[in-house]
Amino acid sequence: MTIEALKKTYPKLYKTVPDDVSEIRHLLVIDINYDDDDSDVFDGIDPEDYNFLLYVTDILQEAVSESVMIELIKKLKVHKDIEAFHLSEIDLYGIQTNLDQEGIEHMVIGALEEILA
Repeated sequence: MTIEALKKTYPKLYKTVPDDVSEIRHLLVIDINYDDDDSDVFDGIDPEDYNFLLYVTDILQEAVSESVMIELIKKLKVHKDIEAFHLSEIDLYGIQTNLDQEGIEHMVIGALEEILA
């Protein structure tokens, strides 16, 4: 998704985003969760249970507020496209879904748009 698509499709969320944001990845990072054998750090978000990692950046958190973040977590926990949800931090989640990265973007940003309505 582009910033222009965000502006057109999700206007309430777009209005909260700082003007200097040029990419969605500055707001929301979605990565495939994989087992990093080279890492000594234990991560509680097991790739066998959660195929994606979602990180809500500080920019987006500040734009929407903590109460909106809490509502987002509640929506994602019960979302029809999420088979399993793991809350690691207020800004970091593991999810199991059949959606691709773009589908996850729309799901999360759409949920935020609904909350801001």
